Amino acid sequence: MPSSKLDISELDFDLIKRNLKVFLQSQAEFQDYNFEGSGLSILLDTLSYNTHYMGYLANMATNEVYLDSADIRKNIVSIARMLGYTPSSSKSPTAIVDITVNNATGTTLTLDKGTIFKTKIDEIGYQFVVNSDVTITPSSGVYKFSNVSLYEGTLVEYKYSVDNNDTDQKFIIPSDKADTSTLNVIVQNSSQDTARTTYTYSKDYADVNADSEVFFLQETDTGRFQIYFGDGIIGKRPIDGNIIILQYVVTNEVNANGASAFTLEGNVGGFTNVTVSSKSAAQGGSLAETNDSIRFNAPFDYSRQNRAVTSTDYETLVRNIYPNTLSVSSWGGEDEETPIYGVVKISIKPQSGSTLTNATKQTIITKLKEFNVASVRPEIVDPEITYIILSSNVNYDTKLTAKSKETIGSEVITTIQDYNLNTLQRFDGVFRFSKLSSLIDSVDNSIVSNISTIKIKKLLSPTIGSSTKYDLFFRNKFYHPHDGHQSSMGGILSSSGFIVDGNANEMFLDEDGSGNIRRYYMASGIKQIVNPTQGTIDYDTGQVSINSLTISSVSNIRGSASTNIEITVEPDSKDIVPVRNQVIEIDENVLSIVVSPDTFVGGSATAGVGYTPASSY
Repeated sequence: MPSSKLDISELDFDLIKRNLKVFLQSQAEFQDYNFEGSGLSILLDTLSYNTHYMGYLANMATNEVYLDSADIRKNIVSIARMLGYTPSSSKSPTAIVDITVNNATGTTLTLDKGTIFKTKIDEIGYQFVVNSDVTITPSSGVYKFSNVSLYEGTLVEYKYSVDNNDTDQKFIIPSDKADTSTLNVIVQNSSQDTARTTYTYSKDYADVNADSEVFFLQETDTGRFQIYFGDGIIGKRPIDGNIIILQYVVTNEVNANGASAFTLEGNVGGFTNVTVSSKSAAQGGSLAETNDSIRFNAPFDYSRQNRAVTSTDYETLVRNIYPNTLSVSSWGGEDEETPIYGVVKISIKPQSGSTLTNATKQTIITKLKEFNVASVRPEIVDPEITYIILSSNVNYDTKLTAKSKETIGSEVITTIQDYNLNTLQRFDGVFRFSKLSSLIDSVDNSIVSNISTIKIKKLLSPTIGSSTKYDLFFRNKFYHPHDGHQSSMGGILSSSGFIVDGNANEMFLDEDGSGNIRRYYMASGIKQIVNPTQGTIDYDTGQVSINSLTISSVSNIRGSASTNIEITVEPDSKDIVPVRNQVIEIDENVLSIVVSPDTFVGGSATAGVGYTPASSY
């Protein structure tokens, strides 16, 4: 017998309608009623749609209340604001230059804020500006502005007149591509009284009192940033008639990253004969912070409570200070192979480029010092790349596809490249062999198997002409099943070639299977050991140490000139895990993919006959 109770556990339209119909059929008045052939069916449809809409709305509204599940940006920003987190704006690429004004005169010379410099990238022109006045005195008759920061974009000034009677008045930066790190907020007394006070940006209320001349920032529902002031208790409140002046740079974001050649447009103090020398190419341009980044960073920013104590605190701060960060890793100096106490090491992989310039590093360190505790000293180190050398033999069933082996090979390579880009190349990017093998198998239904192998490689950049000891840290265990393993074949280590002082032969490195690195050269196809104890290899820790060598030149690698020596080893595990500042990356330059028709016949005595190796891609 149909239930006399209405089932309200379903949200799908068809199920809602069914439940309503079952409920009505359980009533005496409608037991013999034909719902499908009557006008009541339309009413049931309307009621079901309305119930479905309300359920969907309630579900979406509930999701938008929580940071993890919110999808609409204004809701994400609002929740993050309750945690005291302000998303990062667009960032302007910044270059460091020296500017020498030739034939200048006078006791001082000023480089005015807003001075424009031009550059080109891929034949597209961009302008960079100076964001503050710089005044110098000549040294030995030379007028040189050193380490000047140039910001890509257009310097904009926007004004508001304060009206405290307007309760809805908001001071909003009109552009959604404004770089708030370049923002200057100036309060002028009135249109008649031009006396000005520069307010400073505050993220912390702890030291703000009624007289503090500070401003605060928040992102609005439209994605633009709003400046707001204190209420006279926490921060000084502007009064009626004050003129709020906003000065900031509107940027093209990432487009001008890498710019390094600049020319002056206009003059410096009336002089036009100017030489611009680039000390640091433009770097740091980035888009406004994404929704995913806000979700990730806001809780950590809240937990660090405006100080840096744990490694996570430093990682969160770096992302706030330098939004161009793709991945960041930090650790205590005591965790180094040679412990260093009182230091926190930080490694940053930028979204554009591979390493940071020295000027950018120093800027980040200076800003981090505001949050340090005790005597901890931050130090930024470059990422270390450990390369995966991947070889894969892919077998496919020709009966299951019309694709050529070349097409399948190209698709396999694309899959590997996607895995390399989206999973690896960051500090937490672990290389999972089985994962990649499964991805290769799933490229096409015709692929029946792949037999893949890996080795790992590091690049040694030698100091030419100087006797130097070298240490390479793979930080993954090496394959060493027993003492003397493959001793006659050179063990598990190999290298590209190089020349040392005093010997014209091209030298190479291998190991004896017992922990000793050997240096040798080839003569008539026979290995000539020059030094059987050129260094050591630690199979358990993954450390390769090369005793002092005076290297005079480096051999070409795969037919191209190189400044590095490649050191390749066989790992114990096919899963390669990055440690500290280590980044794992598949070397796509030596990627070897061989695609072959599968000719094995199960249960046949002729299994494998007719196997034809394909070309390597």
